[in-house]
Amino acid sequence: DARWQRSGPFRIPTERTGTLIRPPQPIPYAKAWTLQKQLQQDRIAERQGDVLLLLEHLPAYTLGRTTQPAHWNCGEEVLRRTGASLQFVDRGGSITYHGPGQIVGYPILKLSHYCSGPKQYVRKLEEVLIHTLLRWGIEGYRIEKRPGIWVRWNHADAKIAAIGVRIDHGVTIHGFSLNVDLDLLPFSLITPCGLAQCRITSMAEIRQSPTATTEIAQQLAEEFSRIFDIQWTTFSPDIIMQGNHEDRLTSTSPLHT
Repeated sequence: DARWQRSGPFRIPTERTGTLIRPPQPIPYAKAWTLQKQLQQDRIAERQGDVLLLLEHLPAYTLGRTTQPAHWNCGEEVLRRTGASLQFVDRGGSITYHGPGQIVGYPILKLSHYCSGPKQYVRKLEEVLIHTLLRWGIEGYRIEKRPGIWVRWNHADAKIAAIGVRIDHGVTIHGFSLNVDLDLLPFSLITPCGLAQCRITSMAEIRQSPTATTEIAQQLAEEFSRIFDIQWTTFSPDIIMQGNHEDRLTSTSPLHT
C-alpha cells in the first residue's frame, strides 16, 4: 500500500507507482487517441492508477486548438504526398506531424500528485526531454514563448521536441514528442506548431548517425521516473491495443529505472 502525506487540501502519495505501456510497433493516431481518452476517464474515476504511453505513430498530422488556416494551407495535397491521416484534437498548440521514428509520450497522471499546476508540469516534461538528449551529447534548451525543446543546428535554432497538453478534472492527457530518426519532409509541408520559419531536426540528423527508438524510449522512461519521482511497472501492450485494459492494469511486472 502507498504511504501518504498531507499537503494543504491534498493527500499526496509518498511512494508513487505507475504503468508504462510501450507498444512494439507504430500504431494509428486515432487508436492511441481513443485509448488516451479511455485511460483518462478511468483515472478520473479512480478505476486505475497513473499511466505513461510511450509509442510511435503511423504517419499523421494533428491539429491542436490554435491551428490557423495558414498553418495548413494545402491540406489534401499534403495528405496525398505523405500518406498521413488527419486528426483534430483538443490539446494546446497548432499543427504537428507524427510518424515512425518519433517517440510520443502520453502521461495520464493525477496532476496534483506531481506538480503545483500546469506550468510546473510542462517544465518537468521539458526536463525529461532535455536530460534524455544530454545522454547522447545533445544540448537541448528552451526558448521564451516558443514551446518545445530546441537545439543548435547549422548555426540556427531547430526544434527537436514538441509539447502540447490538456488537463481535465485534474488528470493530464496528450504530452510530448521527440524526433529520434524519422523522415522530416512532412514537417516542411506545414507551419509546424504554428511557428513561421521553424526549422525541425532529429537526433539522427544532429548525430549524423541512425538512432534506435527502442533505446531512447527506455531512457525517456528512466528520466520521467527520476524527474516525476515515480516507479514504473510494465504492462502487455497487446491487451491494451485490443482495447481490453479495464481491470487488467494490476497485472504488471517491475521495470527497474
